[in-house]
Order: sequence, then structure tokens, then C-alpha cells
Amino acid sequence: MLCLAAVAACRPESPPTEQPPEPQAQAHTELRDAIQAPQDKARAVEKNVQEAADRQQAQIDEAEGG
Repeated sequence: MLCLAAVAACRPESPPTEQPPEPQAQAHTELRDAIQAPQDKARAVEKNVQEAADRQQAQIDEAEGG
């Protein structure tokens, strides 16, 4: 039983590395940006389309005398 406690206490140390591991937050940021960029572009296009539709409707209303 004492042997088990001694073995459990002896954990191998992790070997020193020359480069620290890359932070995981960076990977999440890149993934978020990859997903977000097309959505932002679509929102901008949608806004432009809506503005064009509003201008066209205003021209129609003006032409009809309304």
C-alpha cells in the first residue's frame, strides 16, 4: 500500500519545450472571423438592396402622383 502512494506521488515532469503551445483563443478567433466575415458582407449587401428598393418605390410613388 505504501508503494502505491509512492508511485502515485512520482509524476513524470513534462519535458521543457522551446516554443510554448499556441493559445487556443487564437484558433477560436480565426474560426469566428471566418464565419463572421461572410455574414457581415451579406448584411451590407442586404442594406444596399433595401436602400435601392426604397428609392425605386419612392420613384414609383412620385410617378403615380402619390
